[in-house]
Amino acid sequence: MDRGYFHFKRLYTIHEQRAYFIVRSKQSLSFKRLYSCQVNKSTGLKCDQTIILKHFYSRKDYPDKLRRIKYYDKVTNTTYVYITNNFQISAQTVADLYKHRWQIELFFKWIKQHLKIQVFWGYSFNAVKTQICIAISTFLLVAIAKKQLKVKLNLYEILQILQVSQFEKTALFSLISKPGLHFNENSPQMSLNLAEK
Repeated sequence: MDRGYFHFKRLYTIHEQRAYFIVRSKQSLSFKRLYSCQVNKSTGLKCDQTIILKHFYSRKDYPDKLRRIKYYDKVTNTTYVYITNNFQISAQTVADLYKHRWQIELFFKWIKQHLKIQVFWGYSFNAVKTQICIAISTFLLVAIAKKQLKVKLNLYEILQILQVSQFEKTALFSLISKPGLHFNENSPQMSLNLAEK
């Protein structure tokens, strides 16, 4: 989780449910180090510590031990400090899991930018999953068609053409390779909205 979820009472609830969390630590965290484990500093790891919280209210909300891992990422030139309640996995795995969390964030950003899902038809887990799968499948089918037909238009332009030509009986290649097709991306009637289909 990101630092927006850094709340010790909530984290202790997760811990009591025998679940694990990894969250970025705040700089103002007041803690006491109980002991440290050896780390391979060539991998970017700086420390792997077992800690308890020092601040009265923080300690009241989370009375158990925590694990504090400091990691330097060469790619972003940033030092990260993670807090977790998982003492079984390696410190490198903790850092890698947090990196994967960011990849999920980027994936949702990509969905918003490319699939244009503005409204969900339903809000159950199955409804949301189904709509996202349909949108991704549509996007991938268009990407495959673009590659196989060797069309020079970008995916956005192809999707616009398909949106306004749903009932055309023209072959797909002829439809998307017509010369002189120009669309205004700011035109509201031409914007792709897979939620309305």
